[in-house]
Amino acid sequence: MDAQRFRGDIQGLRAVAVLAVLGFHAGLPFMSGGFVGVDVFFVISGFLITGLIDREIGRTGRLSLTRFWARRARRLLPATAVVLGAVAAITLIVLPVTRWPAIAWDIATSALYVVNWRLADESVNYLASDDAPSPVQHFWSLAVEEQFYVVWPLLILVLLWLQRRFRLSITRVLMGGIAVIGIPSLIWSIYLTETSPGPAYFVSTTRLWELAVGAALAIVAHRLPRLPVAWAHALGVGGLAAIAVAVLTYDSTTPFPGTAALLPTLGAAAVIAAGTVGRRTMADLVLDTPVMRDIGTLSYSLYLWHWPLLIAAAVMWGGDDGTLPVTTGVMVVGFSVVPAWLTYRLVEAPIHHAKLLVRLPGWAAVLGLGCTAIGVAAALVVSQSVPAPPSYAVTSQAQGAAVLDEDPDEDPDGEVVDSVEFITPTALEAPDDVARLDGELCISDIEGTELESCTFGPAGADTTVAIVGDSKMHQWLTAFQRIAEERGWRIVTYLKSGCPMISGDVRFEDDVNKDCTQYNESRYEALRDDDSIDYVLTSQVASQSYLGPDASDAEENDAMVDDLVGVWEGLEEAGRQVVVMLDNPNPSLDVMECVAEHPDELSECTFSRADREQIGGGAAQLPALERADGVSAVDLRDYICPRDTCPAVIGNVLVYRRGSHLTATYVSTLTPRLDEALMEVMR
Repeated sequence: MDAQRFRGDIQGLRAVAVLAVLGFHAGLPFMSGGFVGVDVFFVISGFLITGLIDREIGRTGRLSLTRFWARRARRLLPATAVVLGAVAAITLIVLPVTRWPAIAWDIATSALYVVNWRLADESVNYLASDDAPSPVQHFWSLAVEEQFYVVWPLLILVLLWLQRRFRLSITRVLMGGIAVIGIPSLIWSIYLTETSPGPAYFVSTTRLWELAVGAALAIVAHRLPRLPVAWAHALGVGGLAAIAVAVLTYDSTTPFPGTAALLPTLGAAAVIAAGTVGRRTMADLVLDTPVMRDIGTLSYSLYLWHWPLLIAAAVMWGGDDGTLPVTTGVMVVGFSVVPAWLTYRLVEAPIHHAKLLVRLPGWAAVLGLGCTAIGVAAALVVSQSVPAPPSYAVTSQAQGAAVLDEDPDEDPDGEVVDSVEFITPTALEAPDDVARLDGELCISDIEGTELESCTFGPAGADTTVAIVGDSKMHQWLTAFQRIAEERGWRIVTYLKSGCPMISGDVRFEDDVNKDCTQYNESRYEALRDDDSIDYVLTSQVASQSYLGPDASDAEENDAMVDDLVGVWEGLEEAGRQVVVMLDNPNPSLDVMECVAEHPDELSECTFSRADREQIGGGAAQLPALERADGVSAVDLRDYICPRDTCPAVIGNVLVYRRGSHLTATYVSTLTPRLDEALMEVMR
C-alpha cells in the first residue's frame, strides 16, 4: 500500500468547489451552475474516505469502525456545532419570527444529518411551497456525506467477510461493492430527476453514485501503473474544463442531478486521477498554489458560514422579494472568510489534530455526541423562543371583509392604518391558516400526475360545482364549503399546486411542468365526461404557458390566453358553465413576515395595487375573458384591496399568509360577497 501523501491538487480542487458554490449563492450571473461544486465535493469525499479505509485494511487487515467514525467526528462535528449555534442566534436576532418554527426543525435535522430528507419532502409540499430559504438549507449535502460515512464502512465490513470467506481478490470485492451502491444510484438519479426533480436534488439515493465514483478511484488509483505524464496533463486540464463548463452553462433549468451531474462528477474524478502520477501537471498550475491550497483548507468552514450570513443579509438589506444585489452578496460571501478562518483556527483544526482524541477514539465519540447535542439544543432554544399567540378569542370585532360596505373603495375601513387592537390570525398562525374542505387539504402537490379529488355534500344534490385550478383556487375552499352547506350543493375538487387548468404546457419557475401537462389531460377529460357537474369554478396564479427557453414573456402570456380560451369554451360546449375567479392582487413583499416585524407600523406592509395587479393570473384571465364566449367572472379584488394601496389587515384580520395567498380566515369573511357574486353569474 502507498503511504498517504498530501495532495495539494485536491486542496485546490476543494477551493474550486467552494468558490463555485459561493459564487452561485452570491448571485454572480456567470456562475449560474455553481451548485455543481457540491458534486465535486462528493467525489473528493468518496476518494479520500475510501483511501483512508483502503490503507487501514492494507496495514492491519481489518477496519476499525470506532476509529473511522471518531475521525469523522473530530473532523466535522465541532465546526458544525459552532455554526448551528450561530444560526440559532442569527435566527432569534435577525430573522422574522414567522420563520422560527420551521428553522428550529431545520437546525435539529441538520444536527442529526437528516435535513436533506426534510428538504426533499418540503420540495413537493404545498404548505411549504412559498417558504423562504432556510439558513441551514446547505446542510443537505453534509447530510448526504454523513449518511455515506455510516453506510459505506458497514458495507466494507461485509465485503471483507465475503473476501475472506471465499478467498476473493480484495480489489474485485471492493469494486463490486462500489458497483452495488453506484450503479443503482445513478440509474435512480436519472429516473427521479425526470419524474420528481424536487426530491431528486436532495435525497441521498440520487447522490451516492457520485461518492462511489471517488471511492472507485481510490481503490484502483495506486493499483494501476503510473499514468503517462501526457495523459495526466490531459486528464487534469480536461477535468477542470468539464467542471468549468458546468459552472458556466448550467442553471436552474438544467435537470439535476441525473445525467447532467456526470459532467462535473467525472471532471472532478479526472482531476484527481491526474494527480496520481506523483508529479506536477498542468492542472497544478491552477490548483496547487498557495492561495488555492489556503482556500481549500478553509473550504469546510467557508461552506458552513457563507449561507446563513447570506440569508441574514437578505432580510436586512434585500429587496421586497428578499433577493440581495450581486455586489452585496459578494461582499457578504467575502466577509464569511472571517468567521470561517476563526472557526478553522480555534475549533476545526485543534480538535481534529488533538492527540488525546486521536489516541482515545472513545473520547472522540463522546465529543461527537456532545456536538450533536449542542445542535439539537440550539434548535430547542429557537423553538422555545417562539412567542405564544395572544390569548384573546376571535370576536365579532374580527370581521375582516365584513366591515367593508358595497363601495369598498370609499369605505374608511379599507384605509391603511398603522396599528389595530388585535390581528387574527397572528403572523405566527398565518402559515397554517390554510383553506380546507371538510377538514381535508384537498390539493395535490406540485409533482405527481395522479388525478386526486375530494367531494363534499349530498350525492344526489341538484347542483354540483367543480372547484378547479391551482393554489389560488384552493384558497377559496373555506368559503365554498359554507356556501355549499347553505345551498345544498355538492362540491368536487380537482386542484393541483402550480397547475392551472390549460391545454398546453405550463411554465413552473424556469422550466416546463410536465406533471401538470399530464395531470391537465386527465382533469379536462374528467370534467367533460362527468355529466353531473353543472359548474366549473376556476382560478390560477400562472400567467404564462411554456413555449421553450427562447420564448418571450409576451409570447408565453399570449399562449396562456389561447389555452384558457380553448379549455373554457370546450367545457362550455360540454354543458358546463365556467366561472372564473379573478386572481387577487399579488403582494410585492411577504406581508405575513412584515406584519410580524412591524405590528405597530402596518403601513410598512402595504403595496401598490396598480403595480401588482398584472402580476399573477389576472394577466392571462382578463384578456381570455374578453374572448371566451359564455364564460363569466367573479371579481372580489375590491374587497381584498379596496384602495390604490393594499392594506395588510382589514377588519382586524390578516389578509395574506405566505406569498400571494389569502388567509383562510379572511376568505371566510368574504363568503357573503362570494355568494352574492356567484348568484349574479350562475345561469
